[in-house]
Amino acid sequence: MNAEIIAIGSELLTPFRQDTNSPFLTEKLNQLGVEVSFKTVVGDNQTNLVNAARIALNRADIVIFMGGLGPTEDDLTREAVAEAMRLPLRRNPDIVAGLYAWYAARRLKMPEVNLKQADILTGGATLINKNGTAPGQWLEGQYEGKEKIVMLLPGPPAELKPLFMEQCFPRLQEKVPPQVIATRVLKVAMMGESQCDQQIAPIYKEHNAVETTILAGPGEVQIHLKAKAETIQEAEALIHDLVEELEDELDEHVFSTKGESLEQIVGYYLQMRDQTLAVAESCTGGLLAQRITAIPGSSRYFLGGAVVYANEMKTAFCDVPPLLIAEHGAVSKEVAVAMAEGIRKRCKASVGVGITGVAGPTGGTPEKPVGLVYVAVADGKKSDVVERKFPGDRDRVRHFAAQQALDMIRKKLA
Repeated sequence: MNAEIIAIGSELLTPFRQDTNSPFLTEKLNQLGVEVSFKTVVGDNQTNLVNAARIALNRADIVIFMGGLGPTEDDLTREAVAEAMRLPLRRNPDIVAGLYAWYAARRLKMPEVNLKQADILTGGATLINKNGTAPGQWLEGQYEGKEKIVMLLPGPPAELKPLFMEQCFPRLQEKVPPQVIATRVLKVAMMGESQCDQQIAPIYKEHNAVETTILAGPGEVQIHLKAKAETIQEAEALIHDLVEELEDELDEHVFSTKGESLEQIVGYYLQMRDQTLAVAESCTGGLLAQRITAIPGSSRYFLGGAVVYANEMKTAFCDVPPLLIAEHGAVSKEVAVAMAEGIRKRCKASVGVGITGVAGPTGGTPEKPVGLVYVAVADGKKSDVVERKFPGDRDRVRHFAAQQALDMIRKKLA
């Protein structure tokens, strides 16, 4: 079975409000083996809502409407679904009594407009909303000769989530054929999306039972794998076989197969090796330290460091010789290595990192353009250093640089 989720509300079509219910519903539907094929956002317009409902009912077995069940003039979900399904609305006297009781318990007079919340689709069942006045609705029936399950749920997450779990999820468990969906995410560091896909496409195309999606971000590619089967063991076995082949092909570029972030993996390695870390950052301005310390328990392996923007600070905190800066420039391999080794010694850490570069948008030259970054990692035995030219704006360059540093730490410790 497949599903469509329709989020209703003109506010969701502005930059100021986002739909946070869909990820929750998708996760729960996937647990039952239901694929969410479509997600739609519709404003508070009856014609558009009716059209969206008809399209969804034609292409999905399960249609979930979220929001638009309130008492105001722009709450049109009930009316739109009734029109799309050609079903009359009936006013439920029990809900009417419950609404009056809800307001009376708070010593308030109920506005007459609230009565529309008691309008139920003919043939539908009422879903009691313990956290608000807008009840949900559950309907099973035919649309254009095909069986459908339709849910009308309140929009506020604090109302939708408990209502769905208590009253909709158990009903779905009884109706949905036994099937589960297993998922896995492989994370790949410092590799381009096209290069990654070129290497692995011949492999994943041979595994037709596993759906593969590739997503790219700054310094990271995520390979999302999804498989369906009658049992979780069968679904996970399908994914496991593909994961092994992908890991063999991508080798050290894969840093996670269970969803961990790169900073988490670095933390694991540092603890396994009983090592400590210190950082000296110029162009990243503390971003690397921020990412490392965002992990709970990082105080066990992260000692600290310094943001050394000015050349004088590189000398004061990392003991970088002024003559080295004068000879090679602050943005250079030599200075990056000196920063890494200097902060390592100053903090008495096992591993030191030095980052220097031109984040932009100004400050670049023909010899040292915007995006040029040097990252060095030193462990007292050998210093590794790379020169990279990262694309994008200031934030993107800084993120790339921090990602490069984390990946170099990971590889050195591995």
